[in-house]
Amino acid sequence: MERTLWVEGDRLRLDARADGEIVADGVWLLPGLVDVHTHPGFETPGDPFDLALFRRQLLQHRDAGVLLVRTPGSAERDSTRVHDDVDLPRLVPGGRWLATPGRFFPGFGRDVTEAELATAAVAEARASAGWCKIIGDWLPGVPAVPLDALTDAVAAVHAIGGRVAVHTQTTEGGRNAVLAGADSIEHGLHLDHALLPRMAAQGTALVPTFSAFAQNLDKITPATPERYAEWLRSGWDGLFATARAAHEAGVTVLAGTDSKPCGRVVGEIEWLLRAGLPVEAAVGAASWTARSWLGLPGLVDGAPADVVAYDADPLADPTVLRDPVRIILRGQVIR
Repeated sequence: MERTLWVEGDRLRLDARADGEIVADGVWLLPGLVDVHTHPGFETPGDPFDLALFRRQLLQHRDAGVLLVRTPGSAERDSTRVHDDVDLPRLVPGGRWLATPGRFFPGFGRDVTEAELATAAVAEARASAGWCKIIGDWLPGVPAVPLDALTDAVAAVHAIGGRVAVHTQTTEGGRNAVLAGADSIEHGLHLDHALLPRMAAQGTALVPTFSAFAQNLDKITPATPERYAEWLRSGWDGLFATARAAHEAGVTVLAGTDSKPCGRVVGEIEWLLRAGLPVEAAVGAASWTARSWLGLPGLVDGAPADVVAYDADPLADPTVLRDPVRIILRGQVIR
């Protein structure tokens, strides 16, 4: 569809204007790209939160056209920092990771007991943008958070109008997260496909984070415990079919990198394409679909003026996503 967009302050306008500066003409426009699973502010799990690094990594996102990010879990509550820096992408924070005993990097998240989980989940959701993140399971052989504890936590957050992201990498953890009514499954390794219709019906999204697991596979060495290596390899092999089956079942599949360096969500789009998602679904997973899921509009009148322009149609040639010709954030031309 051919149209003219005007920027008024930090908003998009569709009504024609008699004056104004042309910053791009004859280009293909997308709502700013979105990474729905990224953790700026540290390099290695266990590192203390670094505000200067947080800002540098958000700039990496911005300079790649990623103008909105969700941080499902942080080493520090996101509400303690300023998020309206006009130079940085818009941020949807998710509080600190909520980790029950034995299910996360020690001391990196907010450590709580299973009995404390619901109260802590409400506190993190209230302290952020309404989101909280629960570590629902961990490595092979570690039992998942029990279904009743997870159900209570999700219900408590939903009661205050919040949403819950759940980290799952095991069949048991995925099952419990879906049955508990989680709003998003983060990773979804070894997810039982029989749960996909329920996910679609209740609106549970899947964020497969291919980029992160690709990096983890590259780190396997002969010294890596065989049980872990096999669990990771089999989970990776199955993740492609899971993402494809989820899309076919009507589940919202979204793009999240969960990896460093930041600003590589286009690589996640390419993984979704390799998994067999249609190009419109794969690109939308990191643009208009993700924005809608997070409560922001696309290229409509009054929407945030966060736009990325390309010299060719990204739906015909997704490789152009790696080279935007214009990036406009909050109405300001970044490049």
